[in-house]
Amino acid sequence: MTLLYGCEGKTRYQVLSFFFDGVPPPEELKQEGGKEGKKVTAQPQSTYREHGPYAARLCTSCHERGSNKLLVPIEELCLQCHTLNIKKKYIHGPLASGGCKICHSPHGSIYPFLLISEPKDFCLHCHSKKDILMRDVHRETDEQCTVCHDAHSADNAYLLK
Repeated sequence: MTLLYGCEGKTRYQVLSFFFDGVPPPEELKQEGGKEGKKVTAQPQSTYREHGPYAARLCTSCHERGSNKLLVPIEELCLQCHTLNIKKKYIHGPLASGGCKICHSPHGSIYPFLLISEPKDFCLHCHSKKDILMRDVHRETDEQCTVCHDAHSADNAYLLK
């Protein structure tokens, strides 16, 4: 049984499915061969959605009681509940520096995956469009970056999937 900080006796699936709709049961992930190879697309949303613990007012899951101080350093906090395979050859810079908040809002967002801005042009906050368009493959597509690139980590250069 996987235990989560502040959720003694609960499996990861039980906690996530309490907060989020559509979390696939562990058996379904095993049948599909896990998350690898599954295409996940960001669906537009029109309303503000809150992060599960924040929506449930479980502030002490991340903060010391009566304080804005975090329980653990920010670079460790998100990984208390969220599973990321960061033992790959290439790690995206913001993630490597513990910067989940560079891309994601910890309390809520109107954008999918609690991103801080629109997914279509999100990568252009840090990556120059001029530099990206120097590669022919980028000039010939209107796809989101994450169709070919993993936003967190990969075993291939340029975070290619």
